[in-house]
Amino acid sequence: MNVWKEVMEESRPGPVLKIQSARCMDCGTPFCHQENSGCPPGNKIPEFNELVYQNRWREALDRLLETNNFPEFTGRVCPAPCEGSCVLGIIENPVSIKRIECSIIDKAFEEGWMVPRPPLKRTGKKIAIIGSGPAGLATADQLNRTGHSVTVYERADRIGGLMMYGVPNMKTDKVNIVQRRVNIMADEGVKFVVNADVGVDPSYSLDRLLEDNDAIVLAVGATKPRDLAVPGRQLSGVHFAMELLHANTKSLLDSNLRDGHYISAKGKKVVVIGGGDTGTDCIGTSIRHGCSSIVNLELLPRPPQTRAPGNSWPQWPRIFRVDYGHQEAAAKFGKDPRSYEVLTKRFVGDENGAVKGIEMIRVYWEKDASGKFQFKEVEGSEEIIEADLVLLAMGFLGPESTVAEKLGVEQDNRSNFKAEFGRFATNVEGVFAAGDCRRGQSLVVWAVSEGRQAAAQVDKYLTAVDGTKR
Repeated sequence: MNVWKEVMEESRPGPVLKIQSARCMDCGTPFCHQENSGCPPGNKIPEFNELVYQNRWREALDRLLETNNFPEFTGRVCPAPCEGSCVLGIIENPVSIKRIECSIIDKAFEEGWMVPRPPLKRTGKKIAIIGSGPAGLATADQLNRTGHSVTVYERADRIGGLMMYGVPNMKTDKVNIVQRRVNIMADEGVKFVVNADVGVDPSYSLDRLLEDNDAIVLAVGATKPRDLAVPGRQLSGVHFAMELLHANTKSLLDSNLRDGHYISAKGKKVVVIGGGDTGTDCIGTSIRHGCSSIVNLELLPRPPQTRAPGNSWPQWPRIFRVDYGHQEAAAKFGKDPRSYEVLTKRFVGDENGAVKGIEMIRVYWEKDASGKFQFKEVEGSEEIIEADLVLLAMGFLGPESTVAEKLGVEQDNRSNFKAEFGRFATNVEGVFAAGDCRRGQSLVVWAVSEGRQAAAQVDKYLTAVDGTKR
């Protein structure tokens, strides 16, 4: 657990995957590929599973790429809502769709099938995309294929957004997976500009982008973290999760962590507040640093082992899961690090202004008069636990507003950029929005789906403006 290589289930072609693809054929009416219950991009899952079973891998690849630009991303980090809506999952384990998807694209790269395919002609239209996460990259990929000239602007020093700096290397390799895809897109004609803080750096003013381009797509993600406003928040040693994850990946790529430009958990008592995927990534990262202990606090109750009455198939099963970080913590420290129904009251500091503990209290949940669940504190359950590194992984509130405000783009009451789903056009002529900055914090697979759909709307807009048809 002191290495940073990918941790993932075996997904190479073989008997196991053949059996899994065969199981898919037992389904009567599939729900896995439907946007509202399964796969947001509408992957043709039964079709590529059948092709895998028949050992027709190249055709399976073609079918997969019809709907998903980056299956090597989704095959690694997607929670697989398709499997949650698998018909077989009603009575037994669902088909391992995610593993099959990943095996198709990984084999495609190994076989040399994934090569740059630049468009045969250019339309003369120019599009600027702000943000290089999954939504921005999917938008760029689709528009470039159409023949438009696309430039992607990224404020970080590497392209990839969430996939580069938000997801740690043990979930998705940055060089062999993310950068490999970026290189293909660059060879196909997409231009990438890094260290471009659009709307802040005068070199990348929005006025200039509006003047130089026929359309702009905002795909800046939802990067504004949810804070924890309790006494002691200002103490050193209390950080947002992304401060840890971003700096760790950058240092890993720059110097294999030799430069020391990251938040180290080595020898520290780490407490992660928040129980989602980001919290799990903080656990895995801290263990690789060599933390002396790890605790994960969650305000909500522990999920049930099986579907609750209000969580019927084909909805996503909200059940108790054990991810890689939890497994690693149990292996190193002898138990699962998670503690449920816990409220943080304050951070306790030492004489030097550094955090040394957390005062917490147990809570329970019950419905109020309106039927909504509310938590109440358990009297006398206060406790102080030791902590010299606290990581806040409580999700994201929405996008940063700088670009939207300077463009005059309207925002909703959650600060998301207003753009109707299906159209993706904002109130500003020629400006579109896609991904988490439009829909709020969501899944990579939704970002890819929105990027694809937004690209279609941008193309439609440019064609209408130009008065031409293709």
